Amino acid sequence: MSIPITKVLFGDEELRSVQLPLESGWVVQGPYVKEFEDEFSRQTGAGASIATSSCTTALHIAVAALGLKPGDEVIVPSFTWVATANVVEYMGATPIFCDIDPATFNIDTNLLPALVTERTVGIIPVHLFGAAAEMAPIQELARARGLWIVEDAACGFGTWYGGKHVGTFGEAGCFSFHPRKSITTGEGGMITTDGAEMERLSRSLRDHGASRSDHDRHTSQGSFLLSDYDLLGFNFRMTDIQGALGCAQLKRAATILDGRRARAARYDELLAKLEWFRPQTIPVGSVHGYQAYVGLFAPEEPSLTNIAELNALRNALMARLEASGIATRPGTHAPPFLGYYRAKYGYRSEDFPGAHIAEQLSLALPLFPQLTDAEQDTVCAALTEGLNG
Repeated sequence: MSIPITKVLFGDEELRSVQLPLESGWVVQGPYVKEFEDEFSRQTGAGASIATSSCTTALHIAVAALGLKPGDEVIVPSFTWVATANVVEYMGATPIFCDIDPATFNIDTNLLPALVTERTVGIIPVHLFGAAAEMAPIQELARARGLWIVEDAACGFGTWYGGKHVGTFGEAGCFSFHPRKSITTGEGGMITTDGAEMERLSRSLRDHGASRSDHDRHTSQGSFLLSDYDLLGFNFRMTDIQGALGCAQLKRAATILDGRRARAARYDELLAKLEWFRPQTIPVGSVHGYQAYVGLFAPEEPSLTNIAELNALRNALMARLEASGIATRPGTHAPPFLGYYRAKYGYRSEDFPGAHIAEQLSLALPLFPQLTDAEQDTVCAALTEGLNG
């Protein structure tokens, strides 16, 4: 039996959806992207949604629209996909890493105030694996210090905090539609915002800084005239083929999310007695979107002194699972310890102990709506047996 880490849920509806733009002849950003944006706003409660080519480009557009510039500092988590920090570097600004809580895998809000300086302009909290970051203290700090918030909600579709969908708490939220996410367009992203100026700038910046989109131009009088370009923008557009696929995925989003949550709940039940596996904890009153099911490998209390030994045990377990056909992954990586950031800023493991523990000891299990009871039983049995192997 081979059990992948994830599996996309496609059907006849998705197959038909990608044919429609091909039949219409309009395959670049167009009417299906607009339909996808409108439905995404409806499902998340966002004032506006702006589709992009990826979550990375969504984040890049958002910080550019907010005027991020060289000399500025932006606080980001130390355990996240590298793109969260990269978009700050792209603008010539400096990412200031904040350590995380290894229980939640999200930014430790208690550490945030001490990181704010006169150069700090914003915070990019991450809703990692579909668990909401603690947005209340982040918002409170941002209001008190005049900072903007851009939520990295790459994993956050279907995640709610305090009765609101994530991506609607700051100036912008940014989502991913990579195949490992709950809904997918292959590659693709989305910016959500309630700000009219953020929406205007985002729509322009994704399209080279154009004053109007190609679709708007071609479907109106005077289509032979080119748009004006008042901004230095990017080519970060989503195609209509992707938009059509996104529309089909959103129609089955409730089924996908319910399936992921049901499988996560069953993992919680089956693994409850496995003391060395600590599932991600989530804030009270929030709803986990379960982009991934991730826990901490902790046969003993992790620390900087025993982490190398525990990491070797975790990797040996993952290798045994792989040999039996079961795919696992680390949760993600810690950007401060990746080559570029370590070389540029000289970070050490002890600078961010929470992130170091999470990077070395996190363990993601197979999770997708089509996962069967038998497959899940196989995973859990292998976990129990594997540690003793």
